[in-house]
Amino acid sequence: MKKILIITYYWPPSGAIGVHRCLKFAKFLRNYEWEPIIYTAKDAQYPYLDSSNFKHIPEGITVLKRKILEPFNLFKLFSGRKKTSVLTNPVQVRDKKQKFVDKLSIWIRGNFFIPDARSLWIKPSVRYLSKYLKENKIDAILSDGPPHTNTAIACKLSRKFNIPWLADYQDPWTQVDYYKEFMLSNFADKKHKKMEQEAFQTAKKTTIASPTWKKDLESIGAKNVDVIFWGYDEDDFVGIEAQKQDDFVISHAGLFGHDRNPTDFFKALKDLMSENKLFADKLKLKLAGPIDYFVKQAITEADLDQNTELLGSIPRNDALQLTVNSSILLLPLNKADNVQGRIPGKLFEQMRSNVPILCFSPKGTDVENIINETKTGKSFEYSDYQGIKNYILELFENFMENKINKENKNIEKYSQKNQVEKLAEYLNEII
Repeated sequence: MKKILIITYYWPPSGAIGVHRCLKFAKFLRNYEWEPIIYTAKDAQYPYLDSSNFKHIPEGITVLKRKILEPFNLFKLFSGRKKTSVLTNPVQVRDKKQKFVDKLSIWIRGNFFIPDARSLWIKPSVRYLSKYLKENKIDAILSDGPPHTNTAIACKLSRKFNIPWLADYQDPWTQVDYYKEFMLSNFADKKHKKMEQEAFQTAKKTTIASPTWKKDLESIGAKNVDVIFWGYDEDDFVGIEAQKQDDFVISHAGLFGHDRNPTDFFKALKDLMSENKLFADKLKLKLAGPIDYFVKQAITEADLDQNTELLGSIPRNDALQLTVNSSILLLPLNKADNVQGRIPGKLFEQMRSNVPILCFSPKGTDVENIINETKTGKSFEYSDYQGIKNYILELFENFMENKINKENKNIEKYSQKNQVEKLAEYLNEII
């Protein structure tokens, strides 16, 4: 069996969606004659933990770990946060007024920790893995970014040992929507872009999570680029069955940032409640995960507090149970320059749940194309008040008549197992 070294910062017990990219790569690669060897961080400061992810690790897999030095505890001390507090991304989820120390940390992160806050892990990882590669035969390297510290480590190793490298991207590097939020100096911007170009030149293959982002990478010099979607894992839904609900539940699980604030959606809910007492009695808005202050404020201003449950961070199984128990699943995309290619990992789990998706995005996004192809929901522009309102009312009437359509829509090609089959083909190509 061919051997592949997978360099990933996120690994169990890490929670949230980011860990599932490489975890599911490793889970299914053996089906296609590739033996994964994992390199990950020891004592990483993951913001969320989920022990249920351990069940997906293949039996007997080799996991290499090297201690990582991260600045997050120092930042918590500096900013007056408790050491045990969850550190959400201040670029995406804000308090009422952004603190000076948060602004300063964003500037420091962008200008001194390049490519990201885990950059102090690069040199010790290259030393550690160089020793390992001298003693063990590896056929290919795979890295997943962000954090693009992983990308930098793999790039250096591929150059040093001439081992074929597949660079995988969950999100782009300098094209990512929050890149401009780091207040970069000219020097830092040039360094980011230089490292990115070195990665493009060194990688034998590049994969990314959406068709539009594939074209975006190619426009700045990436070669031999293809798409690996996030996908869904059928095993995640074992024991997760929809339970009949008396309430009309509209839910969202995951980060709800300031750049996804659906004010016209909240207004549509408010107006439907005032026009329809039964809707007002039945409506429950359930939101799990970190929520920006201004999203919460918009909920309050729409008089939705009594119909809203803020669940905080919940275990993955609970999030999936919430998903299948809902009547509508919200999918707000970032109001950002690169939104056309933004495909949240949760989309595929929402598709698998067979619950109608209500997406907020511009016209023609990759998400809208997938939703239309699979007939798993509808996408509206954030400002399309009437379209959003009509769709919610349609689904509510179906709910009251027990007519919600929960049939699969030919989504099997988006399973993670089938996505990893494509990955294995790409790996075979580059060796």
